Amino acid sequence: MYSFMGGGLFCAIVGNILLVVSIATDYWMQYRLSGSFAHQGLWRYCMSGKCYMQTDSIGESKEKKDGLNVPLCSFPAYWNATRAFMILSAMSCFAGIIAGILSFAHFSAFERFNRSFAAGIMFFVSTLFVLLAMAIYTGVTVNFLGKRFGDWRFSWSYILGWVALLMTFFAGIFYMCAYRMHECRRVAGPR
Repeated sequence: MYSFMGGGLFCAIVGNILLVVSIATDYWMQYRLSGSFAHQGLWRYCMSGKCYMQTDSIGESKEKKDGLNVPLCSFPAYWNATRAFMILSAMSCFAGIIAGILSFAHFSAFERFNRSFAAGIMFFVSTLFVLLAMAIYTGVTVNFLGKRFGDWRFSWSYILGWVALLMTFFAGIFYMCAYRMHECRRVAGPR
């Protein structure tokens, strides 16, 4: 039981670190624009060594920055939804880590509340949130933004989001296995 919980806790900590790095970095998508390479994340886009905040402009307008025509995203809801689901995923994963750590302790006040089960549920909720975020980002990027840029590709921050999804999923699996082992031992009772 403790080996499942330890493995789940390891996966969850790695997954939470990957989620935070993925959210904070600016390499979700790379593309070529006006002959130079650019990259963007959930919060900023960078061109020619300078980074700018993602703006919530509506329409196909362009903004003039340092002599370059910089395209602005015409889908502000997609940015906000992706950001929100990624942040919720990191928060639920962190809550699962706390519950997972507490599941190693045996407090008599919480006999009816199994912390291993709660941690597993929180990791599955985190997996669901990151899946929603990645699906929204992928769908909008492939269907709309990818058509605006001729030479583009997903980058390493995006890939870290998918790896974090796998890590939180396996953390949930490990904690559910630990819960089942605990329940089997409890039902069998001392012999």
